[in-house]
Amino acid sequence: MNTPRIRVGIDVGGTFTDAVAVDATTLELLGQVKVPTSHHHEDGVAHGIVEALDRLLEQTGCAPADVAFLAHGTTQATNALLEGDVAAVGLIGIGTGPSAMLTRRLASFGKLELAPGKRLPLAYAHVADPQDTSAVRHAVEQLKGEGASVLVASQPFSVDRPDGEQAVLDAARPYGLPMTAAHEITSLYGLHKRTRTAVVNAAILPRMLATADLVDASITKAGVTAPLMVMRCDGGVMALGEMRRRPLLTVLSGPAAGVAGALMQERVSEGVFLETGGTSTDISVVRRGKVAVRHATILGRTSYLNALDVRTVGVGGGSMVRIGEGRVTGVGPRSAHIAGLPYACFASPDQLRDATVDTVRPMDGDPVDYAVIDAAGGRFAVTLTCAANALGRVPEGDFARSAPETARAAIAPLAAVLGTDVATAAARILDAGIAQVKTVVDTMIRDYRLDKDTAVLVGGGGGAASVTPHLARTKGMEGRIARHNEVISPIGVALALVREQVERIVPGATQEQILAVRAEAERAVVAQGAAAEGVEVEVTVDPQTNTVRAVATGATELRTQDRSHRADDTERLRAAAASLKTDPAAVHVLAGTAAHTVYGTRTQRPLRPTRHPIRIVDVDGVVRHHAADARVETTTVAAAPEVLARLVGEATSYGDGGVRAPALRLLLGTRIADLSGVLDPQPLLALAHSELRTRAADEPVVAVLEVRS
Repeated sequence: MNTPRIRVGIDVGGTFTDAVAVDATTLELLGQVKVPTSHHHEDGVAHGIVEALDRLLEQTGCAPADVAFLAHGTTQATNALLEGDVAAVGLIGIGTGPSAMLTRRLASFGKLELAPGKRLPLAYAHVADPQDTSAVRHAVEQLKGEGASVLVASQPFSVDRPDGEQAVLDAARPYGLPMTAAHEITSLYGLHKRTRTAVVNAAILPRMLATADLVDASITKAGVTAPLMVMRCDGGVMALGEMRRRPLLTVLSGPAAGVAGALMQERVSEGVFLETGGTSTDISVVRRGKVAVRHATILGRTSYLNALDVRTVGVGGGSMVRIGEGRVTGVGPRSAHIAGLPYACFASPDQLRDATVDTVRPMDGDPVDYAVIDAAGGRFAVTLTCAANALGRVPEGDFARSAPETARAAIAPLAAVLGTDVATAAARILDAGIAQVKTVVDTMIRDYRLDKDTAVLVGGGGGAASVTPHLARTKGMEGRIARHNEVISPIGVALALVREQVERIVPGATQEQILAVRAEAERAVVAQGAAAEGVEVEVTVDPQTNTVRAVATGATELRTQDRSHRADDTERLRAAAASLKTDPAAVHVLAGTAAHTVYGTRTQRPLRPTRHPIRIVDVDGVVRHHAADARVETTTVAAAPEVLARLVGEATSYGDGGVRAPALRLLLGTRIADLSGVLDPQPLLALAHSELRTRAADEPVVAVLEVRS
């Protein structure tokens, strides 16, 4: 029997290391294992990674040569910062005159607090002339004498003139210390923020380098020839070499892995992803098929690290119920795990005999209002999972499923104390549990202006069923639990695409400069192993900040999914009609390619212009894009330049706010090229031409335009 090629995703958590094997062709889950994270082994977490890989290969019957893709996510960088377990940084400031005044102020980074009572270990030295090798070496000697084990060079305006920082690194190289220049971490202006980001990156550099070397050597020794990739905090993966340069990109990558799994496996186009564990729920957004990212706050200050916008609420499947004055007063933040108690719904009926309700203080300093059940089998915690099972909200086969009758028996003593029936008591518990989650979800839907007609709530994590189904019912939204929700994070690691983001501040950026940033991002992902023909690049030009941003993504190999379960024309039409909130008879096919179909309808409101809402549906029947009012036109690659020039010209708005080109998307082959981030018509058309340049002249092109007000 032929074994399949597999994609392996490994998620290194604080307690356990989870690994999954996914069929590289069908993306079907083939195997999953869990091993303790090996923090205290001489090889560190690398030992647990290799142990998980060995067990996974044994379980699936695959050989190391069958591994087509291998990636891991790690909390190591995050934990290092939270625990203050970092290297002493030697910062070399460069400059004379006013520049020297600016760089000398960077010594204040030594006041940054990593953990309570523990500050960032930083020593500062100044060099007036970066070409003065003797002065640089004297500075390095000074910093080493003060305990520095890693170096950072920083100079004002190094984004435009990096020669000074590079000269300092060249002169310091004989000392053999890990080094980085501020301009290598980010190309955005802002000396203080750029250097702070570089300093935090350097603080975790030695530890991450050691781990990277051990993991790389262990994987190679195991016989895996696929390049090792590492999860980024923005939902993509990067090559190991890139991680060695910018380990800071792995900070906050844990939540990013989960939403990457929802995006790739669940094919979410618009919605909120809730990853619920035993103690907390991480909430993030997918908007128009992309994860929402922003500059992360690290050590209490904003940075230039682009990370998943994730907001955490202290409510999970194990959160304990709080009561007082005959009512449910809250749920959490303490969990059964922290209290050292088993969930009542997982007890046997015999263990729950003679149950009475009591209240406890889980930790010193906590209020004495957390409900527990004292019964024949001992003391048990009443949790959110107990309530969800009592109401039948946990589906068959779910990680958190218990016998419904046992869950109802677990809630019954508490219901008696509350003076109500079991179903009402369970509903009140869930209402209290999701209250904080609902507030955050409402805020994120508003912040990102999600389309409420198409937005869905997707639950991941072992505790997904305790939060997502009840929240969806309360909000009147579509909600579902992700397949294999308990291992959604390693699945996300296994399915993630290579990603790179390039940002430049370019006042009055020309077409050539915008295209150059785009090309740089594309080259970066190809250099990390992405197949060139499958790379997609999204470009955004922000006229307020003069920032040109290009985000490139691509797979390390072109994946062809199993087509045996593709949606037919009727299923796709129904999906579009459901999203459009109208009858299928009122929906029409407007255009299409082999991979996507554009459906549309018309809406007429009194005294307002007719609108033409559209939905783009892929071959799986998933809505990939939606617009409240759009124009759709089909052409060919050969005719596209002229057609697009006309369409963009007709749809461009002019006003006090300046020129605003339409939001343009092109359907090409299997892709949707998103050019909506560019507001100026000429650069927009130049980017469109760059998307067309390698295509056959007679290939169809579908243009979807949305006029901006």
